[in-house]
Amino acid sequence: MSMRRAIPVGVIMVLALAASQAEAARLRYARPNAQGGVTAGTVSGYSGARGSMVRGRSVTTNGAGGATAVSGMAVHGAQGGYGARAGTTMVGADGSVTHRSGLSATSAQGSTVQSSGSATRNADGTVSQSRTTNATNAVTGKTVNSSTSYSNSTGLTHSATCYDASGAVTACR
Repeated sequence: MSMRRAIPVGVIMVLALAASQAEAARLRYARPNAQGGVTAGTVSGYSGARGSMVRGRSVTTNGAGGATAVSGMAVHGAQGGYGARAGTTMVGADGSVTHRSGLSATSAQGSTVQSSGSATRNADGTVSQSRTTNATNAVTGKTVNSSTSYSNSTGLTHSATCYDASGAVTACR
């Protein structure tokens, strides 16, 4: 026995329209979680002649005054470049905050950049931060490696070292 069902013409037209123009999509959600809080977020994406992208973010509370937010994104350009980033921020019920994030990207010509860092504020108000970044120009072969940090006790420090295509240290300009 065959189980054939008729599909309404309106549904077919909507599906055909969605298939021909399906370049972007988005999903949003929110729901209670097991920690007595709420988890909510969104995910979206795009694909077309200019490249593609997907990104998302989410926030989770724990019902005790703490929360965590996460986000990320990846892109791919029509000319071949691509990149991604991600970050997490946690807030404690005591007022402390911790953030970590990073990114990586490569151009269509092969130049690259990577960066990662973190920042913290403790409940007592002490603050610290650090970030390292490395970039390379694929055309010239020049590279820069830099780092920056800050804390209440030591203040701000920054250093950068540049290299030419042969790997010799050179002036940063």
